Amino acid sequence: MHRWSLLAVLCSGVLLVHNTPCLADDLHKMEVVKQWNLLNYNFPWDYPASSKEFYNPENVVATGMEVGYDRIFIATPRLFSGVPATVSSIPRGTNGDSPVLQAYPDWTHHRAATKEYNCSDIGLVSVYRLRIDSCNRLWALDAGVSRSLEDFEVTCPPKILVYDLHTDQVVRRIDFPPEVVRRESLYTNIIVDETSSRPENNCDDVFVYITDTVAPGIVVYDSGKDLTWRVSHPAMYPDPDFAESSILEHRFTLMDGIVGLAFDMEAGIVYFQPLATDRIFSVTTAALRAGPLPFGKELPVKLVGRKSSQGIGLGVSPRGGTIFYAPLSETAVASWNPRTNEHQILVQDQEKIQFAADLRTPDRDGTALYILTSKFHRFFLKNLDANEFNTRILRIDGVATPSGQLATQSHLQPTVPYDALHGNAYYHPSVVLPVPYKPLAPGQSIALPPAATTSTPVSVYNLHNAPFRHGLFTKQSTFGQSTILGQGKPSQPFFELNNGEKSFPPSTVASRPQFGMNGSPIFVPKVNPSFNDLNLLRYRKSVSVNATALH
Repeated sequence: MHRWSLLAVLCSGVLLVHNTPCLADDLHKMEVVKQWNLLNYNFPWDYPASSKEFYNPENVVATGMEVGYDRIFIATPRLFSGVPATVSSIPRGTNGDSPVLQAYPDWTHHRAATKEYNCSDIGLVSVYRLRIDSCNRLWALDAGVSRSLEDFEVTCPPKILVYDLHTDQVVRRIDFPPEVVRRESLYTNIIVDETSSRPENNCDDVFVYITDTVAPGIVVYDSGKDLTWRVSHPAMYPDPDFAESSILEHRFTLMDGIVGLAFDMEAGIVYFQPLATDRIFSVTTAALRAGPLPFGKELPVKLVGRKSSQGIGLGVSPRGGTIFYAPLSETAVASWNPRTNEHQILVQDQEKIQFAADLRTPDRDGTALYILTSKFHRFFLKNLDANEFNTRILRIDGVATPSGQLATQSHLQPTVPYDALHGNAYYHPSVVLPVPYKPLAPGQSIALPPAATTSTPVSVYNLHNAPFRHGLFTKQSTFGQSTILGQGKPSQPFFELNNGEKSFPPSTVASRPQFGMNGSPIFVPKVNPSFNDLNLLRYRKSVSVNATALH
């Protein structure tokens, strides 16, 4: 059994890290940017907004956000029926609470809500997370699954649509080959890695890392070569011991695998966490970029540390390596820097921070950390109080360090010195926005460049002329139907975990230590960072090419 060094203790409302003085919990002020009781939309006059099947406000849950220069984008996946639009925006200059959501880019991209959607159309089914790259383009990861918490209907294959925020038109569509999609796949989070991107390529040579939550794994897309592959590891699976989460007096059970994702671009490290775990793990981008793993080799995942409870949202400062996380049971947001071992509780609020679904540190906002919170557990348990604020966008200033790359984006940045302004006063009166918001005109068609295709998948590891099953994949069809659609609903909502192996934890191991706010730490870093062990987490039996075989 590996011993843990209790590096942090709480002392009467303050935090002590080794010989560091206690840091006050109220050191950072938290601002409420926007808040809603229930999310509402700018429906066209002829839309059936009165139909619960089309729009049920108690089923619309925000899970992701991205902060742009002039707008904030919000992702509302189709967890349940009654979600009219899966990506929306609000202007940054609006005043007051509960602004009406504007379907992005317009309602023609959300026909899945009216069941008039064809998978070959340019549109969206269910988006969990969004990201904006340095070329001012919005990457929308479409899981393609409707009612994922009800009957899990695979409406369309997963894809990515890339929107140019200057024109609000689709400039690229990325369809995933069936070899990296499982029957139970649910793509929920995305990182756009531009560390090796060349300016002249206009962000079309980036690497993209995508979480598959229900069929746990990370899908890697090399946009420069238009290649896709998939890797997996036991750390990406849910831990049954943490299936039940607790937020205040509410308890709910959700066996989600890898979903939290954050990127330290200085160190080239991707941090991740399943929902059903108390751990944070890491893997280098070099390992992810290396392609599918050869037979017998495992992905070099490292255990970063243990939290006080489960969580979803993860973030990393653009510079400095500080990790931001939000343990559910503590209703708090905390930070830990693996380079300096500095650990702080940034804010704690039992009303406003009940379920932090997404944490963002956009370079466009200097030192700010944005937090999207919702009472997801109340939506999930169907005991929502519509008279309370149930969704919030929060902001904490002075906790992140900008990357310093904003000055290179001269065609995107405001025309006045970039200062960290607050909330509704974000823009100085003299700021000229890059391009005004112009929705696509009704009936206007979108011209897309033809996608590269190939008739035969390519593998760099098929060295012995064996029948091809694993490796790098290019798209065999661009807008055609995926083979997964003809297989019906998945027989099981989750994979069988570690069939035939020992129970966890082993009988020789004492029960796990409990962490929490009552005088004990909420995060415990790993004792020996050079030892690549998962602290008694079970390893699966050896399978070929890291479990990328078709199921």
